[in-house]
Parts: sequence; structure tokens; C-alpha cells
Amino acid sequence: MPAVPDEDSGIHCRLDELLEQRGMTLTRLSALVGVSIVNLSVLKNDRARAIRYSTLRAICDALDCDVGDLLVVGPHP
Repeated sequence: MPAVPDEDSGIHCRLDELLEQRGMTLTRLSALVGVSIVNLSVLKNDRARAIRYSTLRAICDALDCDVGDLLVVGPHP
């Protein structure tokens, strides 16, 4: 069954926490991965509906983390 557009997926992006732990800004991450600050902000605020594997890999490489460190599954609402 396809997701409803406004449905909470239960996936949480920990981008804000990882940036803080590494002392990195969203602006710096944007420059490193070649993704706009606006798009990273959408991801950071759990409003993204999709992410390319190449973008996910670039973010994980820049933050020296695994996908599971960045994206976590929470309980279903």
C-alpha cells in the first residue's frame, strides 16, 4: 500500500544530532556533499519523502557514519 503524502513514516533523521556531535554546520555539509541547504534542511526536519542512495552515501561519508546512525526507525504513531 503506498504511503499517504502526509503520513508519518516512523523514520527519524538524526542529521541535526550528528552535525552537532561533529561540530559541523549545515552549510559546511552542503558544500561537502553538493546538496542544497534547503534540501538538507528538509531531511533534517523529517519532512523528506525520499532520498537518493548517492545522497545518503555522500552524507554518511561526510559525517563518517553509517546509514543506521543517520536514519532510525521509531514506533509507529
